[in-house]
Amino acid sequence: QVQLVESGGGLVQAGGSLRLSCAASGSIFIMGWYRQAPGKQRELVAQIIGGGSTNYADSVKGRFTISRDNAKNTVSLQMNSLKPEDTAVYYCTAVLNGFRSWGQGTQVTVSS
Repeated sequence: QVQLVESGGGLVQAGGSLRLSCAASGSIFIMGWYRQAPGKQRELVAQIIGGGSTNYADSVKGRFTISRDNAKNTVSLQMNSLKPEDTAVYYCTAVLNGFRSWGQGTQVTVSS
C-alpha cells in the first residue's frame, strides 16, 4: 500500500491562492486530488498520469494546476482564484497496480 502525506491547505479569502502538496512513499503512475464538501460526495478535482497527461473537473479548469515531481514522488495542486464553493477536505490519491490509496485529507476553507 502506498503511503501519502499531504501538506498545505488552510483558510483563505475568496480570490486568494493556496498550494497543496503530497509526498508518496514510492513512484506512482497515477496521482491526483479529490475533495469532499460537507454533505456531498467525494469528487475528482485533478489527476496527472505518467509523463504529465492531466485532467480537471470543469469547476476548477483555468484556476487549478496539478503538477508532479517524479524524482521526489510528489504531486502538487496550485489553486488560484479560490471561491467559497471550493471549501472542502482535499485528499491526495494514488493508483498503483489497480489499488487506490488515500491521504489523510487536508482542510481548505475559502471565506467570502
